[in-house]
Amino acid sequence: MSIPVPYLRYQSGFGNEYATEAIDGALPQGRNSPQRAPLALYPELISGTAFTAPRHENRRTWLYRRQPSVVSERYRAYAQPLWRTGADTRVPLAPEPMRWNPFPVGTPNCDFVDGMHTLAANGDAEAQAGLAVHVYLADQSMQRRAVVNADGEMLLVPQQGRLRILTEMGTLDVKPGEIALLPRGVAFKVELPDGPSRGYVCENYGAHFRLPELGPIGSNGLANARDFQAPVAAFEDTPGAYEIVKKFGGHLWRAPMSHSPFNVVAWHGNLAPVKYDTANFMTIGSISFDHPDPSIFTVLTSPSDTPGTANCDFVIFPPRWLVMEDTFRPPWYHRNLMSEFMGLVLGEYDAKPEGFKPGGASLHNCMVPHGPDAEAFERASAAELKPQKLDNTLAFMFESRYRFIPTEFATRSPQLDARYADCWAGLKDRLEP
Repeated sequence: MSIPVPYLRYQSGFGNEYATEAIDGALPQGRNSPQRAPLALYPELISGTAFTAPRHENRRTWLYRRQPSVVSERYRAYAQPLWRTGADTRVPLAPEPMRWNPFPVGTPNCDFVDGMHTLAANGDAEAQAGLAVHVYLADQSMQRRAVVNADGEMLLVPQQGRLRILTEMGTLDVKPGEIALLPRGVAFKVELPDGPSRGYVCENYGAHFRLPELGPIGSNGLANARDFQAPVAAFEDTPGAYEIVKKFGGHLWRAPMSHSPFNVVAWHGNLAPVKYDTANFMTIGSISFDHPDPSIFTVLTSPSDTPGTANCDFVIFPPRWLVMEDTFRPPWYHRNLMSEFMGLVLGEYDAKPEGFKPGGASLHNCMVPHGPDAEAFERASAAELKPQKLDNTLAFMFESRYRFIPTEFATRSPQLDARYADCWAGLKDRLEP
C-alpha cells in the first residue's frame, strides 16, 4: 500500500466532508469531474443515498482512480450457503430465550467471506429494512480477493484477533474493543495479522448508522464524532489479477478482475469507512438511585420510519462505575417491544456471570422475558452497595424493532445452549407476608 504521510494514518470525525490524496495534486480543485482529471485519473462517484436526499443526510464520495470499477469480467454465482439474507417469517419460532456458547475460532481454510455464518436475520434487503447478524470464523487472510456488499452496510465487532481492512479509501487497523463501519457498495478485504479470528457482524439493510440524538443529555456524551477515524487515501500498486465477490440481492457472485480494486489515488466526500474505539465512549448513568434504560449506551442508530423506534441500535456495555443507592444494580427482569441480540467481547456480563462467555451470543425476541440468572439475582439482592467499578468487560447489543429469526445453522449448532432457560429455575416465590 502507498501511504503518503505515515504519521497521518486517519482523519477524525463521523460523516465529515473528507479530502485526501496519496499523491500530491491528485485531487481536482473546484470541479468534481473535470474534462481531464489530474494525473489522468478516472473520476467515479459512489452515492450512498438518493441524489435528492436532504442535504444534511446525503452521503456520497468522489473517487479518483487508476481504473474505474466497471473494468471486470462477467459475474457467476458463488456458493456460500452459510451467509444468508433476510428472514423467512413463516418459520415457526417458539417465544423462548436462546443462547449460544462461544463458536470455535478459525474455521479451517476460510477467509472472512467463506467464514461468515449467519445466526439470525429480520426484515428484507430488497425493502431496505432490517438486518442480519453474523459471526465470522476465519483462519486466513483474504489474498487477491475483495468483497462488495450491495445489500447493506457492515458493522464489524472483532472479538478475538485484529483485523486489517483494506478499502477503496484506505486501510483500517481494528482490534478487539474497536469497531469498523463499512459503507454499502465499497470494496474491501480483510487480513488477519494475528491468525485465526472471530467476531460479530451486523449487516444493516436499512438507513445508515448515525450518532443518536442526545436530547436532555445535551451537547456532550456517549460517542463523540471526533473519535471516529476514516482512512487517508492509499492505493495498492502490486500488479496481478483479483477476484471480486459481490453480495447482491441476497446472493453471492464472483468475477475476475485484471487489476486491484484498491487503486483509488485520491478521494473526497462524506461516505467513508470508519473505525471507533469503544474506550472513548462517555458512559452516563444514575448517581442517585435506580438506573436509566439501556438506550443511554447507544453508540450508533439506524432509524426506521417510526421516530424513536430503531431499525437497529448498536449498544455497548463498557467498563463503568456503579454508585446507585438502594438499587438492584444489574438489569431488572423485563420484556421489550424491541428484540435484542447480544454478544460478549471480553470479560463477563453482570447479569449472567457464568453462562455467558466471550465469543458467545444470546437472543431475546419481542416480549420474551429475560433478566439476571438466579445467582446474579441473589448476589445483587444481598450486595453491600458501595461504589463498584465494572472493569475488564465489554458486551454489546444489536437491538431492532423487528423480530430476529435464527438460521438453520444457529438452531442446529452444537453451541446452542438447550438448557439456557434453566438459569432462572432457581427463582422461587419470594413473598414474605
